[in-house]
Amino acid sequence: MSEAARKKRMKNIAVFTGTRAEYGLLYWLLKDLEADESLNLQLLVAGMHLSPEFGNTASQIEADGFSIAAKVEMLLSSNTPVGVAKSVGLGILGFADALERLKPDLLIILGDRFEALAIAQTALFLRIPIFHLHGGEITEGAYDDSIRHTLTKLATYHGVSSEIHQKRVIQLGEAPERVWNVGALGLDHLHRSSFLSVDELAQSLQFRLRKPYLLVTYHPVTQGEENGESTFKALLSALAEFSEYQVIITYPNADDGGRALVPLIEKYQQEHTDRIYAIKALGHKRYLSCLKHASGVIGNSSSGIIEAPSFGVPTVNIGRRQQGRLAAASIIHCQAIKDDIVRALGEALSDTFQDKAQSVRNPYGQGNSSREVLKIIHSGISGEPKTFFDISFDMGDT
Repeated sequence: MSEAARKKRMKNIAVFTGTRAEYGLLYWLLKDLEADESLNLQLLVAGMHLSPEFGNTASQIEADGFSIAAKVEMLLSSNTPVGVAKSVGLGILGFADALERLKPDLLIILGDRFEALAIAQTALFLRIPIFHLHGGEITEGAYDDSIRHTLTKLATYHGVSSEIHQKRVIQLGEAPERVWNVGALGLDHLHRSSFLSVDELAQSLQFRLRKPYLLVTYHPVTQGEENGESTFKALLSALAEFSEYQVIITYPNADDGGRALVPLIEKYQQEHTDRIYAIKALGHKRYLSCLKHASGVIGNSSSGIIEAPSFGVPTVNIGRRQQGRLAAASIIHCQAIKDDIVRALGEALSDTFQDKAQSVRNPYGQGNSSREVLKIIHSGISGEPKTFFDISFDMGDT
């Protein structure tokens, strides 16, 4: 068979990424898709990846050896809900052209971001089936929660991270035979990635790690009354109570309100240059290496909920953003005020809790998700249109 004929018979599998965190979770799935000779990986990159403000992480994707099939500029330099809404609109315009040109047989989307909402809407109208990963989860403190459930309804196939999330997706009307519990993709790094030692990490960051350190990632809360700036100031004030620890802070994401936190980070770093290290984007290898060696994770990032337990690292989860998400016993939830952050962090850093964190079992799986997704692509994708699935339940007397 000629090379041209072989390529014609290959299935085009498009994968979308719009943020540094999501790309890190997708990394091994991308590698497996790329290595499969019956599949043609089409990587679509947008959002924060193309913004110098957030580290221009598309260059890291290319440095990892991936070819980018389409780059879609969509992110406005705005800190408002209107800016996010307009970014979604720009994304739809760009994705329409990209998907029409690429003509994928399947589009894979992970998570709950507004960038993913833009491409999912576009794929619906172009009749491109969607395989959605990490559906059925709950994060009550962000509009991502509604986006995630919307993506479930736009998608035809679903790979979820736990049994409870599988049941929740079915509850939303998705056919059980199209909902697979594959676990959390980010945990594949546990068995398939190499990590930097503390010395290698310090050299890579060009920052001397001479004390135990904490890893901080805080994103704005986009649903509810929690004020991101006030909470972040309370977090920084709480960190001052633990001066025996150095702190690595990653920048927030591109949600409305996120840019207002950046000056606070920069000022805090300037005031404590020997103790605080701030960075726009670590990349997945350095981030997970930071996580592996940290004494604790603080903030409201999903990585503190999903990945940290597998490293035996305690998490202090602040405020509402991750409220409702399935959580291991190594995670301490606290209010978005200084005194409670100090209390929770003191507990997390205690010898007793450190020992406890080492022995927890992660409810999000054990790290073989990408290969499970690949099996489903080969054997579970039927091409038939979706239908609504009614569960049987008793509402009692009406």
